[in-house]
Amino acid sequence: MENEIRVLSTLALMGAVRGLAEPYQAAGGARIDADFAPTLGLLERLRGGEAADVVILTREALGDLARQGTVVADSRVDLARSFVGIAVKAGADHPGIATEEALRATLLGARAVAYSRIGASGIFFAALIERMGIAPAINARARIIPSGLTAELLVSGEAELAVQQLSELKLVAGIEVVGPIPRHLQTPAVFSAGRLSASQRVVQADRLLKYLASPEVAPMLRDSGLEP
Repeated sequence: MENEIRVLSTLALMGAVRGLAEPYQAAGGARIDADFAPTLGLLERLRGGEAADVVILTREALGDLARQGTVVADSRVDLARSFVGIAVKAGADHPGIATEEALRATLLGARAVAYSRIGASGIFFAALIERMGIAPAINARARIIPSGLTAELLVSGEAELAVQQLSELKLVAGIEVVGPIPRHLQTPAVFSAGRLSASQRVVQADRLLKYLASPEVAPMLRDSGLEP
């Protein structure tokens, strides 16, 4: 379709992109055809030749694509910061995670912790429990999924705790977000967007990028669990 734009986006922006797609089109913008996956999965698909107009990835990944010429460097815009959090099944007690000591006790006391293998949050969490010296104990009973939404394992009963970007946890019904992992233990992920060099819809892509970075979208980002 001529007035349709293809977007490949990290899972962290799924809630926001889905929320803004309809009002954006109603205001005269192109119809957004979006697909969502972890950043590493999207990079593999792009390397395989998948076509798109706009990509939303971590700032670092988007910068690498710009240096390679895959993304137009001066089209890039930063959209939001994201922190990793922990969730439980709806109705379950909220464990303590406010301090490193409380987080350690909660993780070690959990029947099973769910996190993703290739998502930014999963890579961070794997490194965090290594630094904390509890990786063997956690991983011995962890539910590590290849990709996707870890909080779904709370609903199915396969895990007691789920770890992921706050915005990704909030996509799953039947769970409750306990809160972020202590911020001094993590560096927020910054998600950015840019236009692919091979896109044939330059005007539509640049208009969407301008909209994504506008104050108008900031409330949708906040509602989805991100910081504009």
